[in-house]
Amino acid sequence: MKFLLMVYTDPVLLDALPEGEFDRLMKGCLHKADELRAAGILLDSQQLELPATARSVRTRNGSTHVLDGPFAEAKEVFAGFNLIEAPNIEEAVRIAHSFPWTRTGSIEVRPVRDLEAVRERVGA
Repeated sequence: MKFLLMVYTDPVLLDALPEGEFDRLMKGCLHKADELRAAGILLDSQQLELPATARSVRTRNGSTHVLDGPFAEAKEVFAGFNLIEAPNIEEAVRIAHSFPWTRTGSIEVRPVRDLEAVRERVGA
């Protein structure tokens, strides 16, 4: 079963880390990702640029608008993801807990829906 580990960080907490701590955490995170990839658990991972670089696209009543930055105001911002394969959500949560970003935000663990099953159901 596939799970998406969505990493959210609080920029205030990141900025409050002692000098060099972010780089130390990032290095550990990358090593952990390498271990998980070598074990066939980590399928993909990416880090996102800062929210200020984002654009949000919204269509309402036939009119489309493109807004600068993230649409939702939030203390924590979506910073990146890890797509993993795990036998169940408990194991996926254990893996999420092994990354350091729960200290400066949170990691949402969500099962990935089988898109091929959806495609078959809707006849696409």
